[in-house]
Amino acid sequence: MLANTLPAIMSSNAALASDWPGNFWWHWIIFSIILLVFVLVMVLAFVYIERRAMARMQARLGPNRTGPFGLLQSPSDALKVLLKEDIVPSNADKIVHLLAPIVAFAPLLMIFAVVPFGDGALLADLNAGILYVVAIASMTSVGVLMAGWGSNNKYSLLGAMRDVASMVSYEIPLVLSVLGVALMAGSLSLNDIVRAQNIPFVLLQPLGALIFFIAGCAEINRSPFDLLEADSELTAGFHTEYSGMKFALFYLVEYGEALAMAAVLSTLFLSGWRGPVLPPWMWLLIKIVVVFFVMVWTRTTLPRARIDQLMALAWKFLFPMAIINFLLTAIEVLTFPDGLPWPMIFANFAIGAVLVLIFSRSYKVGWGRVSIE
Repeated sequence: MLANTLPAIMSSNAALASDWPGNFWWHWIIFSIILLVFVLVMVLAFVYIERRAMARMQARLGPNRTGPFGLLQSPSDALKVLLKEDIVPSNADKIVHLLAPIVAFAPLLMIFAVVPFGDGALLADLNAGILYVVAIASMTSVGVLMAGWGSNNKYSLLGAMRDVASMVSYEIPLVLSVLGVALMAGSLSLNDIVRAQNIPFVLLQPLGALIFFIAGCAEINRSPFDLLEADSELTAGFHTEYSGMKFALFYLVEYGEALAMAAVLSTLFLSGWRGPVLPPWMWLLIKIVVVFFVMVWTRTTLPRARIDQLMALAWKFLFPMAIINFLLTAIEVLTFPDGLPWPMIFANFAIGAVLVLIFSRSYKVGWGRVSIE
């Protein structure tokens, strides 16, 4: 049954039924397997893409010995980490130390349950899909905090506290940027949002897409916001006392969060699976890789921010701009109830550029240096 029906989801442009292939349990089993394999394979691919792309940007070679073009380097590293000894500090909270990577990894898989790979091709089409994603994504920080507390290490605890602080701060502008998309689509379902994007929302909501990208990178601790793992200050942050398979799970969570963030951004702003000629799932995959490449690009280009800069960026820069963007979007939706016309693309880009310029001119943190009073 699986062999006969799986090609349908990969090639058909027709909408799939909510219980495809006609049975709830088969639907649940097939999509669960697809999502698990998709996350694991894409994480390995992301590790390879990041290492090779950063090497090219920094005039290096990157991994190129294990397998053709170094393609087997990521699986080899994964196998090596899994075979390493699991060392637990003698004074650590053994139960919390064990459960932390599991608690961090489980919500990651749950996010993909509402990400559509085609029209109706998703595990569960929730009518509150965006709220589900925001709520589930925040749960990963609980696992990070458990790791910092359970390790009985002050550096680990400081790294975990930084993660919670950044998550709480950046969650607000991120949610406000998502609300603009919900207003324009008239739905909270991710599949309905993709259907509503006759014009990709990144063109009608350029400021919202920028805020979502920056806030998302800060929430998942991608450079230049990776302060919870700052090796010069915290040795390795929350996972200092982890090794073996537990460390591998945290490593999987790190790149899995980048995958989830790229998938959600592609769905909300880049019209998700929609596109000509190619199958829907391939369009989504291309957009996910493009978003991740931009994340690698910013990591290679920008230096790591200080903790005061991290907090100020959220509250003094992104938060007010997100409120203004939300109010402007509400006004536009009321003005054009049948959908925004294409000339609004130029207007919204101009408004976004002016707002970024104004707030960047007034945005100062310690005048570029660490200030002590």
